[in-house]
Amino acid sequence: MSKIVHEKMTQLCVKIAHGNSIKWSILGRVTVVKQFFHFIWDRILACSIGKPARYRRLTYRSCSPPPEAIEAGVETSLEAASCRGFSKDSDLVSLKISLLGDCQIGKTSFVIKYVGDEQEKKCLEMTGLSLMDKTLFVQGARISFSIWDVAGDSSSLDHVPIACKDAVAILFMFDLTSRCTLNNVVEWYNQARKWNQTAIPILIGTKFDDFVQLPPNLQWTIVTQARAYAKAMKATLFFSSSKHNINVNKIFKFIMAKLFNLPWTVERNLTVGEPIIDF
Repeated sequence: MSKIVHEKMTQLCVKIAHGNSIKWSILGRVTVVKQFFHFIWDRILACSIGKPARYRRLTYRSCSPPPEAIEAGVETSLEAASCRGFSKDSDLVSLKISLLGDCQIGKTSFVIKYVGDEQEKKCLEMTGLSLMDKTLFVQGARISFSIWDVAGDSSSLDHVPIACKDAVAILFMFDLTSRCTLNNVVEWYNQARKWNQTAIPILIGTKFDDFVQLPPNLQWTIVTQARAYAKAMKATLFFSSSKHNINVNKIFKFIMAKLFNLPWTVERNLTVGEPIIDF
């Protein structure tokens, strides 16, 4: 009897041991399958989501020294030409400005008066087009003006598209002593607006120092016509003189104030015989 019980117990132990071995075998296979699916899932996530992108700040070298701070509202130009390895930062704002108008009306003299003689030496010139730069330091930011001066003859019209594209302001210029140059502003305006409809329009009469020598009635006629054109163009009107630096800097201050909502306003002046400012 004891022998029979012993045999049954032995068989039961064998069955239990066999069952356990099957159980652990199944668990092992399940673990392998589970690990496999985890591996596949991780790869799917890696392909669909990807790793987080990492960015680093890039700086580049400039061949101009850092500009000095503006004090008492007076801009300081970058006039040094030597490369001192100044590293520019993200506070540099580049602004493109276009100058359009007939030949011999004083556009180039106007730009040179603003950028300075040193910058004139670094002027980039090509047939019918010249480029000059000036960088300012305004309220913690560097403002770089890139000024595109189109020559003004009929052969230079091909430069209007590239000069006007992406410009933040377009200066339409005429000679205050030559009414035909004022009449031609209409065509310059129409050409420019084909390529840029958002730039700030500014109408500028040059050679004010010669204008004041004209008879008062002729001055009045020109002032009236210029104001009418400015109104039609929705432009601000300035009379200027490069020779005496009348309203030259003020025009660029006006552009900056307009673009960046700076707390600076220009006063209207409609007195005949004085440099007109109208808006």
